[in-house]
Amino acid sequence: MTTSRDDGNMIDDLARFDLTQEIADSRSKKPWTAGHFAKTLFKKADFRTVLITMERGSRMKEHHTDGTISVQVLEGEIRFTAQGKTHDLPQGSLMTLSASIPHEVEAAKDAAFLLTIAWPSNQELLEMKHRGYGT
Repeated sequence: MTTSRDDGNMIDDLARFDLTQEIADSRSKKPWTAGHFAKTLFKKADFRTVLITMERGSRMKEHHTDGTISVQVLEGEIRFTAQGKTHDLPQGSLMTLSASIPHEVEAAKDAAFLLTIAWPSNQELLEMKHRGYGT
């Protein structure tokens, strides 16, 4: 039987999460200083999955990620702005974005979304003109 630890790190080759419970756990940690809460569910050298919960009106100011990302809205609605365009993403929406493109996120309603990052190798990170957040 393949199982995962509670922290999302794999014991074997499989990790499973109850996203409804993870969202509830995130909300139980309120108040959130910045109006949002992020929890890394899974992390390997080349892949990350982060659950982000946001209160209506909170904003993640413009930033970038060194890897290609996907944003899947699980609850509520967010506004995702990149390359001068704002996209309203309601529950059930999925958006992808190439690496290193500046973007910002605002919660149009209380929201929860799954951020998935295809993380570059250490060599690829060193070759980038700029660096993002951690390795």
